Amino acid sequence: MDTPRVGIPEHLASRMTMPEQHEYLRTRLTRRGALRAGAAAAGAVAGTGLTGGAPGAYARQPAARALASPGLLTTPATGLVDGRHVAPFGRHLAFGSDPRTRMRISWQVPSAVRKPFVRVGAEPWDLGQRIEAEVRNLHTPSLSGKLPAVDQFYLHAALDGLRPGRTYYYGVGHEGHDPADPRHFRTIGTFRTAPAHAGRFTFTAFGDQGVSYHALANDQLILGRDPAFHLHAGDICYADDSGAGKPTDVYDARVWDQFLAQTESVAGSVPWMVTTGNHDMEAWYSPSGYGGQSARWTLPDNGVDPRTAPGVYSFAYGNTGVVALDANDISYEITANTGYTGGRQTRWLDRRLGELRGRRDLDFLVVFFHHCAFSTTKAHASDGAVREEWLPLFEKHQVDLVINGHNHVYERTDAIRGGRVTKPVPIGATVDSARDGIVYVTAGGAGKSLYDFPVPDSYEGHVKDLDGVASYSWGKGGVKRPETVEWSRVRYTGYSFLAVDVEPAVPGGRPRLRVTALAENGERIDHFDVVRPGR
Repeated sequence: MDTPRVGIPEHLASRMTMPEQHEYLRTRLTRRGALRAGAAAAGAVAGTGLTGGAPGAYARQPAARALASPGLLTTPATGLVDGRHVAPFGRHLAFGSDPRTRMRISWQVPSAVRKPFVRVGAEPWDLGQRIEAEVRNLHTPSLSGKLPAVDQFYLHAALDGLRPGRTYYYGVGHEGHDPADPRHFRTIGTFRTAPAHAGRFTFTAFGDQGVSYHALANDQLILGRDPAFHLHAGDICYADDSGAGKPTDVYDARVWDQFLAQTESVAGSVPWMVTTGNHDMEAWYSPSGYGGQSARWTLPDNGVDPRTAPGVYSFAYGNTGVVALDANDISYEITANTGYTGGRQTRWLDRRLGELRGRRDLDFLVVFFHHCAFSTTKAHASDGAVREEWLPLFEKHQVDLVINGHNHVYERTDAIRGGRVTKPVPIGATVDSARDGIVYVTAGGAGKSLYDFPVPDSYEGHVKDLDGVASYSWGKGGVKRPETVEWSRVRYTGYSFLAVDVEPAVPGGRPRLRVTALAENGERIDHFDVVRPGR
């Protein structure tokens, strides 16, 4: 039977928080029997939501050495189709809390399977180690009455005890589909753990990807850079195409299938480290809206709380510490989740940046999140809450580079401290982050429709420097505060991504980040260097 249409009265829709939306949807659909219909259609999908909500949305099966998620009931997956006829897809990797020794492998199957597992080994013909996988079933009812109910099956395996700096081969399978079978040899993938000691490496970054030919083009260029990992600054697939954080938002869970299939060519070998944007809040699955993300991704569990805030975590690779944040928690612009961690994320950020800066083996600190600290587009511009809550901490702990999404363009600032330009950083320049301040980069041109600026673009080969740009920032209560800014150094209306080459200090030299922005045709649109004092 079709799921009844779920309507939320207009007088409630404009002011409901994400937890209130979750409670409303759960109560409404439970009362109308929709969950019972959905569970029957799923075959044997049972369990509870992330905080013990109504049954049928997210069931989880334990696996060997899997990340713990207290509060989730578990159930074994039920084989509905002969496993010989079910092909895994949508593989994506992520680091565990220590990239030198821990890797998480995730994938999807179109229907339930029995006894899923990962095979891993040092050679493609020797996949002797077999690790049981964890099943996370996700049921999405027809929230609008127009889209079909969807049941999805995500599988995750935790690989711990790996050796640093090693290439491993892996294959994913289940009963009836063994990747060690010669018939499936072409599906074998690889990954490489982080090195034990600092060395040169590259990472890439962008936000606001979605599913499109432009997104696919960026993925292929990224693969050509051979990155050690990729940072995705939120608004991952746009299953929720509105992203307003309101009860009227409707998300098509099938878009996640398209996205993971699109991204597999890169994410199957490059750890794809994501955080959360406003389009990633999906109220049905959990009070924080991130239950769907928790079903589809396994990320480091060292942040605020991996159950409620999966996009908040950190890791270190070589001489670089990386911190992922969820700016939905503090945003003045989109407030459905504002304050949902009760300030814990900001307190954690202060502690974690202090810990990372105190490590003698780390030179650089890179922070990435969704809502922009500094941008001048007509669509979202800057979020004043990010400036007020987090910039003082970035400066206190001498963060070297901040990467945002949200605005679907490329934009880059001069060096900034205290909200003001401390040093102009023209294209090709070098900035000493400890002395000069922080450069903020908006890299939101990953594949979704583009925004525009109130002034002409200015990028490599087309420089049009301006003394000021009329823009605004978001204040409390959703107020737009006009401002004329001097910090907008590079602006590019086009699809693009960021590539960062990390170079440890050589004798007599300084550690260096070589930051490059590339358009989807491969042309360079910006580049600058960040250096720090040698240790």
